[in-house]
Amino acid sequence: MKSPLLSLPGAVPAEGRDEGVAAHYGDLFREQRALADGSGLVDLSHRAVVTVTGSDRLAWLHLLLTQHVSELAPGQATEALILTANGHIEHALYLVDDGETVWMHAEPGTQGDLIAYLDSMKFFYQVEVADRTEDFAVVYLPAGSIAEVPDGVTVRETAYGRDLFLPRAGLEEYAAAHGPVAGILAYEALRVEAHRPRLGFETDHRTIPHELGWIGTAVHLQKGCYRGQETVARVQNLGKPPRRLVFLHLDGSEVVLPGHGTPVRLAADGVEGRQLGFITTSARHHELGPIALALVKRNVAVDAELLAGDTAASQETVVEP
Repeated sequence: MKSPLLSLPGAVPAEGRDEGVAAHYGDLFREQRALADGSGLVDLSHRAVVTVTGSDRLAWLHLLLTQHVSELAPGQATEALILTANGHIEHALYLVDDGETVWMHAEPGTQGDLIAYLDSMKFFYQVEVADRTEDFAVVYLPAGSIAEVPDGVTVRETAYGRDLFLPRAGLEEYAAAHGPVAGILAYEALRVEAHRPRLGFETDHRTIPHELGWIGTAVHLQKGCYRGQETVARVQNLGKPPRRLVFLHLDGSEVVLPGHGTPVRLAADGVEGRQLGFITTSARHHELGPIALALVKRNVAVDAELLAGDTAASQETVVEP
């Protein structure tokens, strides 16, 4: 779904998973600084929007999600995962309940599979699942923003900022009133800085929540009865996830950032050494320079100097080994 904000001056379309919104509007670092200062907004209108209504919505979702949501208070934001039977991450959901409806946004294009799974699990519960992507656009306001929220708009507020479920027809008018608009590259750079994982970037077909630090933020360890819970409990008790997320400071002399999937090796072994992981997301940060998140084997020493492709990288621990 192509955003109308791509018609704004300087807009450069994003590619890949973020196709449909702007990568930037001509000045990546200015856009990042604006967000860091609490001004402006990010167009996330390409993200999937799904709602769940009905009197059983919270009790029902509680049985399916990794998060404790049976007593979720109106306006309280949370995030949750849907796992496979083997405990691998299948969906990452960002939720809020407004007292009558659970609103959630998810990765672009995933709503079909998500809704198909939810519908298959309805049974006798009084719930209705709906795809609202065509009608509502997600807009991100950074932490500290004083931008007004229109009456009736559902807001998901966290320490990182606010996600608005804005009627799509009002997107251009809202952006004109509360800009400047920043592109997805600025948003992603701040996400990487905050060590926040993203489905499809920090995950592959075998990723489990412990590897990314999603335990605590998206997984509640005192609840059970959800698909994949046995794996979560086993890894929690043994304390040995096979991989761990790390934050990398990349050599700033390199012109090209290492892309998603770039092999990570020990610097001491050189570019022909054994692969120990891969780059998940890389970005150019307005203060830190080139940075990245990577998924590496658990036994990689926390102080080891690394190579991302042929780019030197020093690591910070995100998930303890």
